[in-house]
Amino acid sequence: MHSAVVTPGGDRMRWVELPGAEPCRVYVHGLGAASLPYFTEVAVHPQLAGRRSLLVDLLGHGISDRPTDFDYTLEAHADALAAALEAAGVAGAELIAHSMGGSVAIVLAARHPRLVSRLVLVDANLDPLTAAPGTGGSRGIAAYSEEEFLSRGWAEVGERAGPHWWSTMRLAGREALHRSATHLVRGTSPTMRELLLKLAVPRTYLLPEADGPLPGADDLVRAGVQVVAVPDCGHNIMLDNPTGFVRATAAALTPPNGADGRRTGA
Repeated sequence: MHSAVVTPGGDRMRWVELPGAEPCRVYVHGLGAASLPYFTEVAVHPQLAGRRSLLVDLLGHGISDRPTDFDYTLEAHADALAAALEAAGVAGAELIAHSMGGSVAIVLAARHPRLVSRLVLVDANLDPLTAAPGTGGSRGIAAYSEEEFLSRGWAEVGERAGPHWWSTMRLAGREALHRSATHLVRGTSPTMRELLLKLAVPRTYLLPEADGPLPGADDLVRAGVQVVAVPDCGHNIMLDNPTGFVRATAAALTPPNGADGRRTGA
């Protein structure tokens, strides 16, 4: 396990590192998750193995510190991740990032372009959302005030999360989880989608085939983003269909000559 101080208060972000060739690959989890349980199986798959790989836990999550004086905006998450990557000697990394982690990765690429050479976004949030009481995910968490979430919302969300998500969500700091969800729902200005459209690095967006067409996909494709539908999976593509995820991710990281961003199956 490795770590780096990423805040003025001395808070540490931690990651597990797999040795291999450069450029580095960085795996970033989603809200209430952690990178080891979500990415280890695919990161060591023969089609993706052999590269230096960092499986990073964002502040407030997994094995990283859980400061209560950190605001957990997407920008703050991105800047903390940048500090960790700088400390690890990483530049021009290929980021494979899921859900909220994909949103953080977009902001990272926009704010710290030297650190990112390629993005693979795994069903990432691109647009602001509306908080919705009683629902799952970030929308349900953000429907509570922070005081409500700390007093009763934590337990209610745990009941709705199910045993798989709860296994990592229970490791997250409560303030971290609520603030991260609130800022994820709020989004950024410009939006994550607008930032993604303007990035110059190669970009791929993976989504579950069962979700149907990705809203705004035509604009993404025109901007050079490859949009790839992966079959037989839900939101957690790397867990539900590891083979399909690996195939799509390997193709995104080593695109064939003449790749033009057209949507394909995986």
